[in-house]
Amino acid sequence: METLNYTLDKTEKKSLIRQIWDLAGRSTFIKLGVFIMLIFGGMAVLSPIWIQINPAIYDPIIGVDLSVNGSVGPSFKHPLGTDDIGKDLFSQLLRGSQVAFILGIMVSLISTTLGTTIGLFAGYYGKISDTLLMRLADIILTVPILPLLIVISGIFGTQSNWIILLILSFTFWPVTARVIRAQTLSLRERPFIESAKVSGISNTRIIVKHLAPNVLPIAFYYLTVTVTGAILVEAGLSFLGFGDPSNMSWGMMLQWCFVKGYVFKAPYWMIPPGLCISLLSFSFYLIGVGLEEIVNPRLKKR
Repeated sequence: METLNYTLDKTEKKSLIRQIWDLAGRSTFIKLGVFIMLIFGGMAVLSPIWIQINPAIYDPIIGVDLSVNGSVGPSFKHPLGTDDIGKDLFSQLLRGSQVAFILGIMVSLISTTLGTTIGLFAGYYGKISDTLLMRLADIILTVPILPLLIVISGIFGTQSNWIILLILSFTFWPVTARVIRAQTLSLRERPFIESAKVSGISNTRIIVKHLAPNVLPIAFYYLTVTVTGAILVEAGLSFLGFGDPSNMSWGMMLQWCFVKGYVFKAPYWMIPPGLCISLLSFSFYLIGVGLEEIVNPRLKKR
């Protein structure tokens, strides 16, 4: 009997995943978002290959083309030109895609997992645990993230991407937690949850096997929203000069261009990183809009 139940559970899970996959495949927003995201994914993969052509020139941190006098425009050797000291801008743009992807996706995974877990726990058990966790979420929601990162940067001297990742992960979860908690409060009153309780299933199994799959589409939606927020916050922090100096990011490219006074003199330096930040954020936004059509029945096309 236990084997039969397990087989049915697996079939139901496959059916749910297949249904979500089919709905996602029919969404123009998701297709366009994934297409744009794959372009930047290709840039991230290309980064180490391009740098290895000649690390002395194409390394985004220490590489300098000594044959170049100041900032020059695009050429065959430097597809996007160079900055004021001869560093290759294309190398910096490629490395920035790695930072954006790694930081954005890791922040979203950690914060969404944390928010979903807390939301399920608070919504199912309620009472004291719900009150304590939601008041903690309210407190974190009132904390301005960018000023907090700037203060921590000033305290520790140098900001690192790992510190940014941890702070963003532990400040982005409350929004997801509150939405998941509201959905869990509704689901726990449904007949199938009452039946599971009567049959003697443990609370942990009810949360994992019955509640979590039902809130998974909402969690995926907030996963994409969080990626966009993390990318924009990191870019803003780097532009203000509080980014990780040991690694290259798009925000840092904008900051150097602004500080060196090349905003209007070198559009080939200013436009590409700004455009990349906008497009990558827009790609995850499109995926989020497509997922919202799946999650929200009112938005589904009839």
